[in-house]
Amino acid sequence: MGLVVQKFGGTSVADAERIHRAARRAIRAQLDGNRVVMVISAMGQTTDQLIALAHQVSKNPPKRELDVLLTTGEQVSIALMAMAIAESGEKAISLTAGQVGLVTDSTHARARIRRINRERIEKELAEDKIVICAGFQGIDEGGELTTLGRGASDTTAVALAAVLEAEACEIYTDVDGIYTADPRIVPQARKIDCISYDEMLEMASLGAGVMHSRAVEFGKKYGVPIRVRSSLTDTAGTEIVASTPGMEDVVVRGATLKEDLATIVFTDVPNEPGAAARIFSELATRDIIIDDIMQTIHRDGRLANIGFTSEAGDLPAIRAVADQLVESWPSAQYEVSEPISKVSVIGIGMRSHSGVARKMFATLAAGSINIENISTSEIVISCMVRAGDGQKALQLLHAAFELDRESPSD
Repeated sequence: MGLVVQKFGGTSVADAERIHRAARRAIRAQLDGNRVVMVISAMGQTTDQLIALAHQVSKNPPKRELDVLLTTGEQVSIALMAMAIAESGEKAISLTAGQVGLVTDSTHARARIRRINRERIEKELAEDKIVICAGFQGIDEGGELTTLGRGASDTTAVALAAVLEAEACEIYTDVDGIYTADPRIVPQARKIDCISYDEMLEMASLGAGVMHSRAVEFGKKYGVPIRVRSSLTDTAGTEIVASTPGMEDVVVRGATLKEDLATIVFTDVPNEPGAAARIFSELATRDIIIDDIMQTIHRDGRLANIGFTSEAGDLPAIRAVADQLVESWPSAQYEVSEPISKVSVIGIGMRSHSGVARKMFATLAAGSINIENISTSEIVISCMVRAGDGQKALQLLHAAFELDRESPSD
């Protein structure tokens, strides 16, 4: 018998009807001869509602207590899913992260998985049960509840698929696959049938909200076949795989927009060894995720400007760090610009084709969109633009690279 991991997001279990629909899909997979492990998110907007409630009670909720609160959302949904399967006459059991043995580090709100014990799941599967695991949550070595970050039920699912050596990991959501751009912003966006781990990893980290970037990292590292599908239809969805012959024929696979960013620039920092290390070490101790980094040296060579982008939601913690740092550097100050957006084009075909940057910059110029900063990697070109220009920039780039057209490798 094969083993399949099926993950259902919050919109896929938003009410009793959708819970029963997801239950039927899992039962069908079991009747087809598979052992089935489900990973379930909190219902609908439950997590957002719990966060809002926490902020009504406390201006700055302690991260530990926030994790204790947020993990209740998945506990509700996994229990209801087990009830729905039992109502259909099949056997199922719901398990929290602690019961599964999904062990993380002790970083509240952004914990990382250290190991997963497979014994309890294997035992329940051996009894012909559908095993229903809580997504998003973990438990540290001391028994404290942790969460993996927003959207991280995907990560739970792919990590379980890797540990259990599953034949496939199916990510069910309210869309029918990965699109060339966010269809809410670009109506002409087209579903992609097949995409590489590298391209999907970049798209996820650069704003595509369909897949969690750490889930794609797990998939690539352990070779887990991933398919993103709609929980509402039986369409094939999008397959995420290692790059295959012919994939590089498509120069640009997709375009993304990342909004609600802030730029922080330290000015007149001493241009000496250890200055940059000090800034980013202090930020790392507060678990602040950094996006792009920029540095310029003054003409006399004695001072430097060091800047970076981060999510605007992290600004209170960043300001606290910055206030401490500038006190120790008499000449230094810092500036904050928000909000700002980042638009990107992604494709492994960039490795073997030229001219992408030229077309991207020319397209934005023709649209009277000013570029605030540029960053590149082997398969990505990103431009920081004013927040008000972000959606227009995405639409223009999608059209310029003809992403609405079918490509040979799709």
